[in-house]
Amino acid sequence: MGVTSLLAIACSLVLTARGQSPTFSRTSSGDGRCMYSFTVPSPAEERCSEPGEALRAVRELQRERAAQRGELESMGQRLRLLEGRLGGREDAETGKLRADKADLLRRLQAAEQENARLRDGRCPGHRDSARDSQQLARGGRQDFFNVPSRKRAPSGREASKWNFESTGYQELKSEIITEIPASKLAPQSESGGTSQSPDCGMLEWVGEPVTFQKADSIVGRYGVWMKDPEPVPPHSTEHIWRINTVGTDIRQLYEYQDLDQFMKGHTSKVYLLPEPVESTGATVYRGSLYYQKRKSRTLLRFEMKSETILVRKDLANAGYRGVFPYSWGGYTDIDFAVDELGLWVIYSTSQAYGAIVISKLDPSTLEVEQTWATAIRKRAVANSFIICGVLYTINSYSNQNAVINFAYNTNTNSSKALAIQFENRYRYNSMVDYNPAEKKILAWDNFNMVMYDIKLTKM
Repeated sequence: MGVTSLLAIACSLVLTARGQSPTFSRTSSGDGRCMYSFTVPSPAEERCSEPGEALRAVRELQRERAAQRGELESMGQRLRLLEGRLGGREDAETGKLRADKADLLRRLQAAEQENARLRDGRCPGHRDSARDSQQLARGGRQDFFNVPSRKRAPSGREASKWNFESTGYQELKSEIITEIPASKLAPQSESGGTSQSPDCGMLEWVGEPVTFQKADSIVGRYGVWMKDPEPVPPHSTEHIWRINTVGTDIRQLYEYQDLDQFMKGHTSKVYLLPEPVESTGATVYRGSLYYQKRKSRTLLRFEMKSETILVRKDLANAGYRGVFPYSWGGYTDIDFAVDELGLWVIYSTSQAYGAIVISKLDPSTLEVEQTWATAIRKRAVANSFIICGVLYTINSYSNQNAVINFAYNTNTNSSKALAIQFENRYRYNSMVDYNPAEKKILAWDNFNMVMYDIKLTKM
């Protein structure tokens, strides 16, 4: 048997193993030579797409392309600023941004090619779909939430996408505050704002972080540490609680008698929670631990005195398991908060198009008392907290010189941009909460449990 025949058989076996079922034929040419032919069905052309499918695919690619172009512009601005500061010298951050920009350019070109393929490589009779695609290209409706779809295109292969979890991407994204158009916001409660506490005010300044404890193993890289602003006996305002949230089945709640014992790592009690914890959004208030049940939108109230779950309540329409997290990730879709006015939960929904939604909760029943829809994308900020009914967001979890960049006031239903310095000393801040009893901010920054002094001005 000739080499050509062996090669043909080998190719046929390989393609058959891949499930492509090739056909092989041999004919004679006019000059007496043998002509070998293979026919292999393309995985991308197994069937013709329906018009609606093609339209959806083009729309997804256009959203991806728009997002990538926005990120390129942001990267360019950041590079120009860095180069201006460095006077033409190159540092590690500038080099990393250049590499990210080059990679993004390559992916944008791939998206352009895929868009052209879907537009021009359609099946016969799909002229209407092509016309709709052209209308979209000329400025049709674009979803605000410019994130490439994780669905597969009709061709059977995924549209190109890029790493949303990279530090460079998250840093650049958080520097541009993009608000959702008012027409897209979910309707909020008709009732008025919350009642004010006499010692309330607007955040004006945040001090440098003071470190009180450092986790001694990898399970403590992310976590949450808490103090109860309105404790119930036998606990006091001196007690501290801590949860290490690295792991798949987190159920341990560590209790410390006071700050001195906390700093020494001497626990006074360890609670075994009946349900596992999801991420770093838990808080302690009036003798109960409030947290999100793992892999669900269920809110739980665990009473420490009886060591039982007293209330279970699903948070209607809330995204969970990485649908609307903070920019650092970690399944931070649902975040409890406590301030002078009571218990809150910070989250988002599809109806809010990924914007932050704030709900005031009844701490006894977890019933939603009132809801506000802000105009800031939850994925675009690193974390948030509430003081005196005002939501504050932080633009970065890893930039040492981050800023508190946005405030939404539930008392007036208004928002504004801010530029209050906030230091991420250890460059990976996965939890930020406010303690109204002490007027302090607690945070968990890359294994380290830190606290910030703050200054408030009168509203």
